[in-house]
Amino acid sequence: MSKNDELRSKSAEDLNKELLELRRAQFGLRMQLATQSLTKNSEIERLRRQIARVHTFITLKAKEGAK
Repeated sequence: MSKNDELRSKSAEDLNKELLELRRAQFGLRMQLATQSLTKNSEIERLRRQIARVHTFITLKAKEGAK
């Protein structure tokens, strides 16, 4: 199952929880970057894309609910 399929099958509440977890992980990576202890800079970009993906599905769920 791809990332998109997993997100598509989640409810809006689950997507919001996922978004919160990703934001916390992003904060942790930013702190590692600030203290120069981050070893994989690509993790920041990967998380940004995942956050955008979750936002997309939250928007789709909201539009479906409005119909």
